[in-house]
Amino acid sequence: MEDILKSLQVKRIAHGISTGIHAWEGTGEKISSRTPINNDIIGEVALAGTKDYRKLMDKAVLAAIEWRTVPAPKRGELVRQMGNAFRENKEQLGKLVSLEMGKSLQEGLGEVQEIIDICDFAVGLSRQLYGLSMHSERPMHRMMEQWQPLGVVGVISAFNFPVAVWAWNATLAWICGNVVVWKPSEKAPFSAIACQQIMQGVLKANNAPEGLSNLIVGDSSIGKAMAEDPRVALLSATGSTRMGKSVAVTVAARLGKSLLELGGNNAIIISPAADPKLYIPAVVFGAVGTAGQRCTSTRRLIVHESIIDKVTGDIAKAYAQIKIGDPLDETNHMGPLIDQMAVDAYLAAIANAKSEGATLVYGGNVLKIKGLEAGYYVEPTIMRAQNHYKMVQHETFAPILYIISYKTIEEAVAIQNAVPQGLSSAIFSQDIRETEYFLSAQGSDCGIANVNIGTSGAEIGGAFGGEKETGGGRESGSDAWKAYMRRQTNTINYGKTMPLAQGIKFDL
Repeated sequence: MEDILKSLQVKRIAHGISTGIHAWEGTGEKISSRTPINNDIIGEVALAGTKDYRKLMDKAVLAAIEWRTVPAPKRGELVRQMGNAFRENKEQLGKLVSLEMGKSLQEGLGEVQEIIDICDFAVGLSRQLYGLSMHSERPMHRMMEQWQPLGVVGVISAFNFPVAVWAWNATLAWICGNVVVWKPSEKAPFSAIACQQIMQGVLKANNAPEGLSNLIVGDSSIGKAMAEDPRVALLSATGSTRMGKSVAVTVAARLGKSLLELGGNNAIIISPAADPKLYIPAVVFGAVGTAGQRCTSTRRLIVHESIIDKVTGDIAKAYAQIKIGDPLDETNHMGPLIDQMAVDAYLAAIANAKSEGATLVYGGNVLKIKGLEAGYYVEPTIMRAQNHYKMVQHETFAPILYIISYKTIEEAVAIQNAVPQGLSSAIFSQDIRETEYFLSAQGSDCGIANVNIGTSGAEIGGAFGGEKETGGGRESGSDAWKAYMRRQTNTINYGKTMPLAQGIKFDL
């Protein structure tokens, strides 16, 4: 632990507030960040208070005025150098993510790779912030659209992806000419602090404005302040649906912009025409990866009635091979849940599902790993259930997989869609009629719909996000950059007369 923090130049008593060049301790109470691996303390951070927030925001607003004047390709060059800084620190930052959050080391390294990938994507995008040109109905006129920076973009990130989701937002915001204020989860502050520390040299070397990249570790009062602050032009928030609804209402009340990435209740449909060599590893990784604590985790398996017993047995056999323990040990597939509250939610979900009629197929127990007894380990769990059960409709952030039967592809898709959330979905089938139906307008209602791959593990090139109670936001690839800019329509008269649109006459 000490080696990881030292290599990232992060002290155990860390600065939880930073404008990217300067850092200071918060004026609030100190909190301890603990690893869920064995509950050891990683270090302490003083939370921010309202005075700290106002000080930081003042610097961010001034930085936004300066940063928007920098040409977009120059902004991209700074992000390119940031990407290289993360390349140099990938291994150690990946270990810290694994240590603080509890995901496997491979997943921790993968999360840092997402930062590197989105930096590369943003660099290219900095020369492609295209507008449109339109033909005017008036002679000697032309029309066009261009995109302008918003100013200050706020980012509230969750514990399960303590660095990657911030990077999706921050890199695009920066190349679009905005500055960023980041409030990470209090459950994983050191990963965020390390990211800010990694960028220090790049920011200084490029004389970047103080306040370009801002970090503020605080409780929900800081998130509330960001939602209420009219200086935060766009607030991107990742977390629970309950939190997202609160953010949406508060930001909308001041007519601000919000980008929401909320809950998922993701399903995989297994057709009789599915290939087991494809779906077994996809289901297991989707349900067990990150100990079921991804918003894209597979929570429901919708299986044709003719093969449901075989599929259930095959998945249970695969689960029996899962190695659970210290996530920094690369021989283990699954690490701990984030804390005791998560363990309690796991146990309550299993008990409640049983009370509704669900049958336990595999797992269901809390584990005590030798030498890691204070950690938060559970068994990945399989239950046979019905889609209408209250617990099946609810997203539990834990490795619980509900297996549900279907008769026709139309019924399978209807079951898939019959939940409040709409993030990720998948079908495994070699029948093109089934896969095309799944992707059609009558098919999956999710923001992500995959064929012969699982629900989890999106690439940064595509826009990420979902519908319904998932919030409707889109981050990362495709044209998600447009959320971080304002559209402006321009009409230019290069003639010597003043004709009006629609042929209106107004003679003086």
